[in-house]
Amino acid sequence: MPYMIETFDKPEHQALRLAVRDVHLAYLDAHKERLLACGAKLSDDGATASGGLYLLDCETREAAKAFIDADPFSQAGLFERVVICRWRKAYLDGIGYL
Repeated sequence: MPYMIETFDKPEHQALRLAVRDVHLAYLDAHKERLLACGAKLSDDGATASGGLYLLDCETREAAKAFIDADPFSQAGLFERVVICRWRKAYLDGIGYL
Protein backbone atom coordinates (compact mmCIF):
# COMPACT_ATOMS: atom_id res chain seq x y z
CA MET A 1 0.00 0.00 0.00
CA PRO A 2 1.41 3.43 -0.93
CA TYR A 3 2.50 6.17 1.42
CA MET A 4 1.67 9.87 1.34
CA ILE A 5 4.49 12.22 2.22
CA GLU A 6 3.64 15.86 2.96
CA THR A 7 6.45 18.35 3.36
CA PHE A 8 6.36 21.83 4.88
CA ASP A 9 9.09 24.31 3.93
CA LYS A 10 10.85 26.44 6.52
CA PRO A 11 9.58 30.02 6.42
CA GLU A 12 11.48 32.43 4.20
CA HIS A 13 13.30 29.62 2.33
CA GLN A 14 11.94 30.25 -1.19
CA ALA A 15 15.44 31.13 -2.47
CA LEU A 16 16.79 27.77 -1.27
CA ARG A 17 13.87 25.96 -2.92
CA LEU A 18 14.64 27.66 -6.23
CA ALA A 19 18.39 27.04 -5.94
CA VAL A 20 17.93 23.28 -5.41
CA ARG A 21 14.89 22.80 -7.68
CA ASP A 22 16.70 21.39 -10.74
CA VAL A 23 18.55 18.73 -8.70
CA HIS A 24 15.28 17.90 -6.90
CA LEU A 25 13.47 17.44 -10.23
CA ALA A 26 16.28 15.20 -11.51
CA TYR A 27 15.91 13.08 -8.34
CA LEU A 28 12.16 12.75 -8.94
CA ASP A 29 12.73 11.84 -12.58
CA ALA A 30 15.21 9.13 -11.55
CA HIS A 31 12.50 7.62 -9.30
CA LYS A 32 9.41 8.32 -11.42
CA GLU A 33 8.41 4.64 -11.51
CA ARG A 34 7.75 4.86 -7.75
CA LEU A 35 5.78 8.12 -7.87
CA LEU A 36 2.03 7.75 -8.21
CA ALA A 37 1.80 11.53 -8.02
CA CYS A 38 3.75 14.43 -6.59
CA GLY A 39 3.90 18.19 -6.74
CA ALA A 40 4.37 21.43 -4.89
CA LYS A 41 1.78 23.00 -2.61
CA LEU A 42 1.24 26.53 -3.93
CA SER A 43 -0.11 29.82 -2.66
CA ASP A 44 -3.55 30.76 -4.00
CA ASP A 45 -1.99 32.91 -6.73
CA GLY A 46 0.33 30.05 -7.73
CA ALA A 47 3.44 32.18 -7.31
CA THR A 48 5.03 30.60 -4.22
CA ALA A 49 5.55 27.01 -3.12
CA SER A 50 5.47 26.16 0.58
CA GLY A 51 6.04 22.42 0.55
CA GLY A 52 5.06 19.35 -1.38
CA LEU A 53 2.91 16.25 -1.56
CA TYR A 54 4.18 12.86 -2.73
CA LEU A 55 2.22 9.65 -3.27
CA LEU A 56 4.94 7.02 -3.21
CA ASP A 57 4.61 3.36 -4.18
CA CYS A 58 6.49 1.60 -1.39
CA GLU A 59 5.72 -1.02 1.22
CA THR A 60 7.09 0.44 4.46
CA ARG A 61 7.29 3.70 6.36
CA GLU A 62 11.06 3.20 6.47
CA ALA A 63 11.21 3.11 2.66
CA ALA A 64 9.11 6.28 2.45
CA LYS A 65 11.37 8.00 4.99
CA ALA A 66 14.50 6.90 3.12
CA PHE A 67 13.03 8.29 -0.11
CA ILE A 68 12.26 11.73 1.33
CA ASP A 69 15.53 11.85 3.28
CA ALA A 70 17.43 11.35 0.01
CA ASP A 71 15.48 14.10 -1.78
CA PRO A 72 17.82 17.05 -2.49
CA PHE A 73 15.27 19.42 -0.91
CA SER A 74 15.55 17.45 2.33
CA GLN A 75 19.33 17.21 2.16
CA ALA A 76 19.56 20.99 1.62
CA GLY A 77 17.57 21.60 4.82
CA LEU A 78 14.47 23.05 3.15
CA PHE A 79 11.87 21.20 5.20
CA GLU A 80 10.62 22.38 8.57
CA ARG A 81 8.41 19.31 8.94
CA VAL A 82 7.63 16.08 7.09
CA VAL A 83 4.51 13.94 7.63
CA ILE A 84 4.42 10.35 6.39
CA CYS A 85 1.28 8.18 6.47
CA ARG A 86 -0.24 5.21 4.65
CA TRP A 87 -2.51 6.11 1.74
CA ARG A 88 -5.35 4.13 0.18
CA LYS A 89 -6.30 4.89 -3.39
CA ALA A 90 -10.06 5.40 -3.55
CA TYR A 91 -10.25 7.55 -6.70
CA LEU A 92 -7.52 8.54 -9.13
CA ASP A 93 -8.03 10.21 -12.50
CA GLY A 94 -11.80 9.78 -12.15
CA ILE A 95 -11.58 6.02 -11.61
CA GLY A 96 -12.89 4.39 -8.42
CA TYR A 97 -10.81 1.64 -6.86
CA LEU A 98 -12.84 0.63 -3.82
